[in-house]
Amino acid sequence: MAEQVEKVVIIGSGPAGWTAAIYAARANLQPLVIEGALSEENRLKGTLPLGQLNLTTEVENFPGFPHGVMGPELMLKMREQAERYGSRIVTEDVVDIDLQRRPFVITDSCGTVTRTHAVIIATGASANYIGLESESRFKNMGVSACAVCDGALPRFRNKPLVVVGGGDSAAEEGNYLTKFASDVYLVYRKTRDKMRASPIMAERLLGNPKVKPLWNSVVDEVLGDDERGMTGVRVRNVVTGATQRVDAPGMFVAIGHTPNTQFLKGQLELDPHGFIAIKDPARTTTSIEGVFAAGDVADPIYKQAITAAGMGCKAALDAERWLAAQEKLPAGESHGSQWNVG
Repeated sequence: MAEQVEKVVIIGSGPAGWTAAIYAARANLQPLVIEGALSEENRLKGTLPLGQLNLTTEVENFPGFPHGVMGPELMLKMREQAERYGSRIVTEDVVDIDLQRRPFVITDSCGTVTRTHAVIIATGASANYIGLESESRFKNMGVSACAVCDGALPRFRNKPLVVVGGGDSAAEEGNYLTKFASDVYLVYRKTRDKMRASPIMAERLLGNPKVKPLWNSVVDEVLGDDERGMTGVRVRNVVTGATQRVDAPGMFVAIGHTPNTQFLKGQLELDPHGFIAIKDPARTTTSIEGVFAAGDVADPIYKQAITAAGMGCKAALDAERWLAAQEKLPAGESHGSQWNVG
């Protein structure tokens, strides 16, 4: 009996993964989506199924929702739409993938081995946090890693806010928040002269009268309660040891993102920051033919739900066209149903 080989497997379940699944399913590719496991390890890492949006509250900048939409609701609707058109879903992690063989070989956390002609990687990137227990307690209750996503929420408008970090990300987040905040406290463990941000970004940030830098400082604790959420932070000067309280309903951690590429074990080319390198900037192609990447795992710049969804669309179309060019679809058809390979 011929061994079944999938046309395309999508790894990941954020906006990029589900959009890729919707497009691939409507193209009759019957995609298999490996969405991730419902495990305690994934919960602690922030990599549970449905992506980062499933960990947020209100999303106000996704088109089509003039009054906003809750992150989990949006992701469940995307998942439902992908499944409606024929996507099959496996709620496991990918523990091994062999991209040196054709068809590619994928092993999931329950031991199932899947062979596939094409792969779309949409595993996202996890925001880096300080690592405080109190920080974790107040995530989405004042603590955020995305000013563009959350900065305009009523909770933060005309209130003092805290930004942690000293690189370009912190400068961008801080500048953006000055549109809404009364004051922006920049907490950085080094001095102005040692900011990692590019000079022009640093000058723009520090030149804003709303920005109040706290040099040589770290956040020791996020303060608040269950009713009000975050109410402030305790900041410690690493040189003098002195501490102070900064009253603020929000803290934006801007110390970078870590792309979720560990399972690839170095088989794909990455950029200097660890994101999957896209070989053609107008496409979603990677360093291995038949492997496509979409969303935050391949996007060190924008990291937005809508840009991730757009890349997911492109990845599905790229995969379909590549399969057709490789004659991996039934003869005479651009789209086919499930088929076998001898």
